[in-house]
Amino acid sequence: MDNVKLIMDGREIMARSGASLLDTAREAGIYIPTLCFEQDLEPLGGCRLCLVEVKGMRGLPAACTTPVSEGMVVNTSTPEINRVRRNTVELLLANHPEDCLTCVKNQRCELQKVAAYLGITERRFRRTAEPRPVDESNPFFKLDHNYCIMCQRCTRACDEVTVVNAIEVLDRGPRSKIGTSGDKPFMESICRSCGECVVRCPVGALVPKNNVVPTSEVLTTCCYCAVGCSMYLGVRDGRIVSVRGNHEGGANRGKLCVKGRFGISEFVHHPDRLNTPLIRHEKGLAAASWDEALDMVAGRLKGYTPDEIAVVASARCTNEDIYVTQKLARAVLGTNNVDHCARL
Repeated sequence: MDNVKLIMDGREIMARSGASLLDTAREAGIYIPTLCFEQDLEPLGGCRLCLVEVKGMRGLPAACTTPVSEGMVVNTSTPEINRVRRNTVELLLANHPEDCLTCVKNQRCELQKVAAYLGITERRFRRTAEPRPVDESNPFFKLDHNYCIMCQRCTRACDEVTVVNAIEVLDRGPRSKIGTSGDKPFMESICRSCGECVVRCPVGALVPKNNVVPTSEVLTTCCYCAVGCSMYLGVRDGRIVSVRGNHEGGANRGKLCVKGRFGISEFVHHPDRLNTPLIRHEKGLAAASWDEALDMVAGRLKGYTPDEIAVVASARCTNEDIYVTQKLARAVLGTNNVDHCARL
């Protein structure tokens, strides 16, 4: 792919042909504020914050939807651009709740970050919107319309990434809001609770119900099926408090299903979870070491013929583990009675 040469903020930059001005700026280390942009979603240009000045081009085009071209002269931060940006953000803040310090997205809120960048320290416009109800029907996350800034990152993710299209923009004008078909609660819709909308929300509109900020993260692989989705487990006080997909993961590229995103901590910390092998005696089950349990299983298997033995592999094992399991059955135990429960 050929490169093109352009001038951005007085710097000569070589850009990828076909790239947008926003991508080019980011690759060059130039910050342009955005709220509706997501790297793996089609650019929308709806938030009107990534505006730039392009010599010879009328108006202030959105950087996310404007492709680079040879010889372009671009300014990303001028008094006029930042004046328009401030007006846009101030209008968003007019109907936004004033509880930043106690908001679950405090210090992680992208609206907060953009407002600080633009030097906004007070509200200039009065509130015009009436309070809206909160949808808490989903067991894993809630939708609070009062925080929503209509960036549509959630609806686009549901349409473009999961291809479920469970949520869309309802109504028009000042009555517009994010919702399901027929404006029903989440749990009465076709929503799969995957949480792709939640992780993309830049503010506190879509947030997990168990929203605890972790103090450290551990890179691991999801154990719910054999796909091998890469994820980061957020840990605090020795407990898993959050899960996020690893964007560098080859199998999932940051995406997770409902089991991986919301189901890990539930079974890891469940009080009924076994932490040690149990051996059944006359008086019931008793805890044992792995060596004791394996010795007992190996000893009892010797008393059966190969046709009397069957091996069932778990759908939560990796493909490599399942391969070893069938190898154990056929080469060691001498049985072809092998099954695999690929049903979750």
